[in-house]
Amino acid sequence: MSDINGKNFYSKAELDEFREIIVAKLDESQKEFRRLADSLREFSGTSADSINFTEYGNESREKEQIEMLMARQAKFSDKLEKALIRIENGSYGVCRVTGELIPKERLRVVPHATTTVNAKMDENSRMQTQRVVIETKPTTTSEADDSEDE
Repeated sequence: MSDINGKNFYSKAELDEFREIIVAKLDESQKEFRRLADSLREFSGTSADSINFTEYGNESREKEQIEMLMARQAKFSDKLEKALIRIENGSYGVCRVTGELIPKERLRVVPHATTTVNAKMDENSRMQTQRVVIETKPTTTSEADDSEDE
């Protein structure tokens, strides 16, 4: 296992620092989720009958945006909770791809990180390559024949 300064894990004091950061971010995230939920409740009870269709369409779009933000916030909270579990089971700060310690600087900024920056870049590069291969896959003769029938 590669590591930083001859260590393959963070000390209890370092983990306590990360725990504080994560708990603070989790608290902020949960407050933001509740704020979004409250603003979504403000929309309930309105319908196309009670206001004109333009206002109803705008309201529907705003509700969708709030729901998307709530889903994103819930996902973020989940990642932070999983980071707390990793602290408890001793795997926090270890890259899941390389086994190296994730630098403290990265964990202070992205405390739920599970990879080093290089591993994340490699992962994103592989995903991008797969996406290009899938998008450029030629259609087979039978697929082309099927589409002509439609």
